[in-house]
Amino acid sequence: MRDIELRQASSTTDVDGATPIHGGTEVVPLIRAGLLKADTLVDIRGVIPRGIDGARIGAGATLAELECDPQVPAALREACKLAASPQLRNMGSVGGNLLQATRCWYWRLDWPCRLHGGDECFARDGEHREHAIIANDFCASAHPSDVAAALLALDATLRTNRRELPIADLYRLPTEDDRRTTTLESGELILELNVPEPEGSVYLKAMERKRWAFPMVGVAAARSSGVTRVALAGVAPIPWLLQGGLDQATPLPRNAYKLDVAKTLVQRAETALNGG
Repeated sequence: MRDIELRQASSTTDVDGATPIHGGTEVVPLIRAGLLKADTLVDIRGVIPRGIDGARIGAGATLAELECDPQVPAALREACKLAASPQLRNMGSVGGNLLQATRCWYWRLDWPCRLHGGDECFARDGEHREHAIIANDFCASAHPSDVAAALLALDATLRTNRRELPIADLYRLPTEDDRRTTTLESGELILELNVPEPEGSVYLKAMERKRWAFPMVGVAAARSSGVTRVALAGVAPIPWLLQGGLDQATPLPRNAYKLDVAKTLVQRAETALNGG
């Protein structure tokens, strides 16, 4: 890998051949692993909004800031609290958290899988205990963001430097002709989130260890105008809005346990919203 130059961004963040960096909790490990190549890192902390004003949240706000602010809905606060260690929550921004790369070990070890442009999902016939149980036919990776699931349940919207969009439209399932899992274009940055205040919300998470682990299954539920939205983390290649129950799940041989966990957490979340 070539040498990396770090320079401060001032009025623009659309720098040819450059990679933006904010908290660095995602970008730096990817560079160290050789999965991300960068000639130049552009520090965007000075141009990304960072603050919480009612429903508006700057994309530069850290997870630590969100987890303790009473303006933030309960599901999002809890998702931030459970997302990582205190050190990472103090560094990582909410915008960066939404753009996490998969934790699939085949992808992380740079195997020529489908997300790397290859023609095989090695997890399907290999080790897949922590992988997807929904929409896993092309790629069985599981999206790791607790925060994204919470925002999806809360029906949040995003503002970038180019457009406004529902958070659901930020993500896409990878396909043969387009291996991306987000719809962001080159040079497009998330600037701000708008998170409506729900009547009630909750986030529940099953982990391998008690704290600071990626979700085996995460379930966010939010009720607004009498309608409950449920979104899941760790079960599909993208954050998954649950529609029509879990009958659509297609677990692999060694991760069928995730389906049982998801059903239990969904029931618990809905009970919590009903005051049970």
